Amino acid sequence: MLKTDSRFFDDLAKVATGAVGALSGAREQVRAEIKAQIGRFVAEMDFVPREDFEIVEAMAREARLTNQKLEKRLAELEKKLGAKKAPAKKAKKKKA
Repeated sequence: MLKTDSRFFDDLAKVATGAVGALSGAREQVRAEIKAQIGRFVAEMDFVPREDFEIVEAMAREARLTNQKLEKRLAELEKKLGAKKAPAKKAKKKKA
């Protein structure tokens, strides 16, 4: 009986080892399929590469700084112009 039990457990161990190997292979296949699906999804969504995003971000930052400088300059010029300029007269309404 001991010999039979030993063979049974050996066979059971082989089956278990094979099952673990098969599950490991299946896990890798599932992982590869999920990765491929995500890749297709990203491609369809037209995401931009990180480098392109960073370039546009830098351009926007530079444009914002330029805009702020121009706003400050405009305010200073308007202030100077307002000090020299006489008050504007209101236009008279025409009678119909």
